[in-house]
Amino acid sequence: MTEPTKDEPVSDGPADPGVPAAAAPASGFTVPAAQDGPAPKRSFGQLLIEELTTANSFMVTLLAVVLAMVVGGLLIIVVDADARAAWGYFFSAPGDAISYSWYAVRDAYVALFQGAVFDPSSLSGGDAAQIFYPITETLTYAAPLTFTGLAVALAFRAGLFNIGAEGQVIFGCIGGAVAGFAVPLPYGLHLVFALLASAVFGALWGLIPGFLKAKTGAHEVITTIMLNNVAAIFLVWLVTQKGVQDPGRTDAISKKVDETAKLPHIFGDAYRVNLAVLLAIAAAFGVSWLLNRSTLGFEFRAVGANPDAARTAGMSISKAYILVMVVAGALAGLGGGSVLLGTAHALTPSVSAGIGIDGITVALLGRAKPWGVVGAALLIGGLQAGAVKMQAAANIPIDMVNVLQALIVVFIAAPALIKAIFRLRAVTTSGTTTTLAKGW
Repeated sequence: MTEPTKDEPVSDGPADPGVPAAAAPASGFTVPAAQDGPAPKRSFGQLLIEELTTANSFMVTLLAVVLAMVVGGLLIIVVDADARAAWGYFFSAPGDAISYSWYAVRDAYVALFQGAVFDPSSLSGGDAAQIFYPITETLTYAAPLTFTGLAVALAFRAGLFNIGAEGQVIFGCIGGAVAGFAVPLPYGLHLVFALLASAVFGALWGLIPGFLKAKTGAHEVITTIMLNNVAAIFLVWLVTQKGVQDPGRTDAISKKVDETAKLPHIFGDAYRVNLAVLLAIAAAFGVSWLLNRSTLGFEFRAVGANPDAARTAGMSISKAYILVMVVAGALAGLGGGSVLLGTAHALTPSVSAGIGIDGITVALLGRAKPWGVVGAALLIGGLQAGAVKMQAAANIPIDMVNVLQALIVVFIAAPALIKAIFRLRAVTTSGTTTTLAKGW
C-alpha cells in the first residue's frame, strides 16, 4: 500500500451519503447502503405484551388498583379475628395460618363482588329484582360520583385543584331542597327547576374560590377547604331553622321535597337507580365536548398546560380561572341535586355523604378525562355498594372500602412507584423516551 501524495486527498468513504458505496473511492472499506423498506411486522401477541409492560396511563391505573387490592387483602387478614389468631400459631401450624388468611380475603372480596355486580345465590329464588339489585345499586352510587369527579377533573385540566367539590355538593343539595319543597310547580317543570337550582347554587359556591384565585392569587386548595367547612356549618344551622326543618321532627332534618321534584326511577320502584344515571352520562358527554371541541375548553386546557404561554397568546387567565370554577361548581351542585332529589329527599347534616371528597379519587383514577371519570365512578360506586354486603357476609368493617380508596389514590399519585414495582418500561413516543410528569 503506497503513501498518498501531497495533492491526493485521503478518503474513507463517499462524501455524500446518498452516493452508493460502489461509487466511493477505494479506502480499504466500504459503507453499506441503507436498508429501505417497512419495519418487520409484529404479531398481535408481541403488541399486546409491549402494551402490558409499558408504563402507559391505562396500565399504571390498572396496576394501582391491583396493588391496592393486594395491600387491602393484607389488611383484611389483620382485621379478621380468626386469621389473626391463626398467625399466632404459625410455627406449629403454618397451614392453618395460610388457610384462614386465604378464606378471609376470598370471602371478603367475593362478598364485595356480590354486593356490587351479581350474586349467584339470587338465581335460586327466581326474583328478578334480587338478581339485578347489586348492579343497580352500583349505578345509584356512581351517578353523583360522576358529577363530582367531572367537577374535580375539569378544574384539573385548567391547572386548578378543586378540593371544594364537597362544599359545592352541599350547596347543590340546599338549592335542590329549597326548590323542591318551597316552590310548588307542576310535574316535569318542577324537577327541571330543582336541578337548575342545584346547579346554580353549586356554581355560586364555586365562583368564590375562582374569583379569589383570579383577582388576589389566593390558592384554591386553601380557599376551597375553608369553604367546605363553611358550607358544612351553614347546613347544620339551616336544617334547624323554622320553615326549613320538618315540623313533625325534633332532629336536624328538613322538609321532604315534593313528589313532583323527585328524580323518577328508571326500572321501577323495586330499585333505587334513577334518572341521575342518564344525566351523569350526558354531563360526561358535555364536558368531553367542552374540552375537545369548544374554544372555551381549548382555553381551559391551554391555561392548565402553560399559563404564561396562554397569556402571551392573548388568553385571559383570570377569566379562565373564574369560568372553570363556575362550571365545576355547577357540576358538583348537580351531584348534590342528584343525591337530594334522587335518594335522600330531605336535607340532613350528612346529606352529601362525602361524595365531593370521593370525587377527587374518581378524578385521579379517571386521569381527569371525562369518560375515564365515568369508569372510575363505576369502580368506586361498586366498592361502596358492595361494602354493605362485605360487612354483613364476611364481618369486615365497612371502613375497609375507604382504606381501599385511599390506597388507590396513593398508588395513582405515585406512578413511578408502580413502574418500579412491576418493572414497566417507560412510554416511548416517536422513538423518544418520555416520563410521567403528573398523576393525571
